Amino acid sequence: MSDGAEFDLILAGGGLANGLVALRLAQLRPELRVAIVEAGSAIGGNHTWSSFGGDLTPEQRAWTASLFRYRWDRYAVRFPEHGRWIEKGYGSVPSESLAEAVAAAVPAARRFLAVPIVAVTPTSVTLADQRVLTAGAVIDGRGQMKTRALDLRWQKFLGQEVELAAPHGLDGPIIMDATVPQQDGYRFIYTLPFGPRHVLIEDTYFSDGRDLEPELLRGHLADYARSQGWEITRVIREEVGVLPLGIGGDINAFWDEGDAGVPRVGLRAGLFHPVTGYSFPDAVAVADLIAALPAHDAATIYHAVRDHSVGAWQKRRMYRVLNRMLFLAAQDEERRSILQRFYLHDDDLVGRFYAARPELKDWFRILSGKPPIPAGRAVKTLLDYEMRAR
Repeated sequence: MSDGAEFDLILAGGGLANGLVALRLAQLRPELRVAIVEAGSAIGGNHTWSSFGGDLTPEQRAWTASLFRYRWDRYAVRFPEHGRWIEKGYGSVPSESLAEAVAAAVPAARRFLAVPIVAVTPTSVTLADQRVLTAGAVIDGRGQMKTRALDLRWQKFLGQEVELAAPHGLDGPIIMDATVPQQDGYRFIYTLPFGPRHVLIEDTYFSDGRDLEPELLRGHLADYARSQGWEITRVIREEVGVLPLGIGGDINAFWDEGDAGVPRVGLRAGLFHPVTGYSFPDAVAVADLIAALPAHDAATIYHAVRDHSVGAWQKRRMYRVLNRMLFLAAQDEERRSILQRFYLHDDDLVGRFYAARPELKDWFRILSGKPPIPAGRAVKTLLDYEMRAR
């Protein structure tokens, strides 16, 4: 442990990314004294994190296996012109599962809950009550921060985990039911069957803005349940999310916006799938990266995670190009048409796309054929964006 420091590592924020860092360090570097500080009353908050079957490596699936309370062999999509099952796995991790795992891995004396943070440095955390905790390194995982460097749009949703009067009859998740009326961008209903009469239903939007109207979305969920022949007898819990989707930006400038020299993880590091907003696979990869480092001082961790973040952002450039067509070139219901066309591709291509490991041939197939929006408008939008970015 660093001379005079209370801990080897302090994890600022107890969300997904730092929760996974804590777990991986406990597995691979149990000698390190790791503390975690969370402003909320529980590690992980009130969330459900999901990933596709091909998102993780076999080793990653093994060490995260206990977190997944729900797994399915396939999932469905529904559009006005077609619907299908995709024979690829899907799994979900509720925040309670992460909280239980972190509680088992990090002693209670090193878990600081309901403790807001007012400042961080590479080696210290200042709490709202003016206590200062010190460590060899601080890792900031407090979620999405305000940025002028990244051009973002949003996946936003309100979900309700409900109990039904009778079995829902679903064989697996419906990750997109886009047969619903379109508004505020691209809209779909996302459904996870947790038990015969137990289901999570989310009203979801790929939108230009972050604003949500909870009462309106609750009404949408009630309407959707009735349209499926479901009678809701109890709302178990409700969750709200606003996830970033990437259009463009300067990832190095984004890193320069943060606290100098402080390692960052999760959304705070710009690590999310540009098209879906999913962050679980990136968080697992960074937990592996940090745990495997030869040293755990602030400078070593900072450079490792920054290099990883910049590399991931650069490799995913084509995803942001697709988002520009979706958010900037598409009009009205054309956004739904783009996604509807994408799901005509085979299961393997879809799996590689969501795992952020597409092959060159995949891009040719995705971009070939008759476009769902006028080609001239799409090209002009892309060229105009590049000119403005320069």
